[in-house]
Amino acid sequence: MYRQTKWFHLTAYTFLGIFAIINIIPFFWMIVDSFKTEQEYAANPFSMPTELQFSNYAKAWEVANMDTYFLNSIIVTVVSLVVTVLLGSLAAYFLARFNFKLRGATYAIFLLGMVVPIHATLIPIFLIMRNLHLLDTHLSLILPYTAFHLSLTIFILEGFMKGFPKDLEESGVMDGAGVFKIFWSIILPITRPAISTVVILNFIYNWNEYLFALVLISSSSLKTLPLGLANFVGIETASLTLQMAALTIALIPIIIFYLLLQKQLVNGMTAGAVKG
Repeated sequence: MYRQTKWFHLTAYTFLGIFAIINIIPFFWMIVDSFKTEQEYAANPFSMPTELQFSNYAKAWEVANMDTYFLNSIIVTVVSLVVTVLLGSLAAYFLARFNFKLRGATYAIFLLGMVVPIHATLIPIFLIMRNLHLLDTHLSLILPYTAFHLSLTIFILEGFMKGFPKDLEESGVMDGAGVFKIFWSIILPITRPAISTVVILNFIYNWNEYLFALVLISSSSLKTLPLGLANFVGIETASLTLQMAALTIALIPIIIFYLLLQKQLVNGMTAGAVKG
């Protein structure tokens, strides 16, 4: 048994190590190429730079108009993320901790959103936003992003909260706390691992989403980072080192965000899948 377990772990770690290397290599060369001159890149894309060209980043930031695109992405991502987590945590709390007549049906409706292909709703959403006169605004992205991520958010948080002992609410009631006080002061703090999980997942999707932004946003002043990078590639096709620098800049927030919350990610996803 010990020998079988040892070989299983060795095989699993080998496979995961190879998989990690395969995924890291493209990002590594993207960062390396972003520090090269155009001549160095043309001579050998897989060579190391003789001198680090930090000016590529400054030029890419200026030429690609990344300050505007960065600001738009931050607004859309953060607002939709906050609204999704707030509404999702409240809904998950009531579904997990209270028994009412339509609880099962309500939970099933939320989970139904997980099986609907998101991009299959692109045309209906475009028509809805046009009728509401919200096209080409930040809200045209914030509202769909929030709606689409509520199902997964509720699924993870409800499974996590359902495993809490009832003594938590009882002790809060004995101290004179109401329902929302118990939620904010007791339930929400100990749900931090699961919240970290949904925050990371929602942040990555919102930050990288392209198709809805392409269809619903037309003004250059409102375009998000993926749209800006797509336009930049078309304009600066010949300058591949600037493209690499721009892509690296766009990747930095995701890496930082993940590193800050990575300790909670696995715990939250595991608890959400097992409990309940």
